[in-house]
Amino acid sequence: MSIEKVSAYLKEMGCPKEILEFDTSSATVDLAAKAVGVIPARITKTLCLMSKEGPIVVATAGDTKIDNHKFKSTFGLKAKMLSPEETLQATGHAVGGVCPFALPEGTKAYADISMKRFDTVFPAAGSSNSAVEMTCDELYQYGRCIAWIDICKGWEE
Repeated sequence: MSIEKVSAYLKEMGCPKEILEFDTSSATVDLAAKAVGVIPARITKTLCLMSKEGPIVVATAGDTKIDNHKFKSTFGLKAKMLSPEETLQATGHAVGGVCPFALPEGTKAYADISMKRFDTVFPAAGSSNSAVEMTCDELYQYGRCIAWIDICKGWEE
C-alpha cells in the first residue's frame, strides 16, 4: 500500500514527522480539512500534470486553482491534468492520496508559493485517509522539490 511506502520513505529521509491516519476519508481538500481540523487552505493539494519532460507533481495550497497563463509561462505548455490511471502510474499514489513523497524515478515535484503563507501545511501521505503536518520547507525538502513556483490563482488577497 502507498501509505507504507511513504512512511518508509520519510523514515529513510530522516523525517521525524508522524503520519496521521483518519477513520474517515481525507481524499478531498474539504474532507481533509474536517479530518485534520484546519481551514481548507492549509491542506496541500498535490496535482499531477504533464510537462515537456514528463509527469510532474505540484504541491499547492488547498484554496488554489491552476492559472493557465502562469503554468504556460513556467513550463512552456498548457496545463494538462493527468487522469486517475495516469496519476497512479506517474506517482505510485491513487488520487486522494497523491503527495510529493516516494515518487518513482522520473516524476519531478514542485512546490507552489501559495503554501508559504502558513507555518505548517498538511499534504496527504499516500492514502485517502492520511496526512502529515509539515512546514513548507520540510515539504520542499522531503518531497525533493525542484523549485518553488508560482502557478496558482485564487489565493492572493
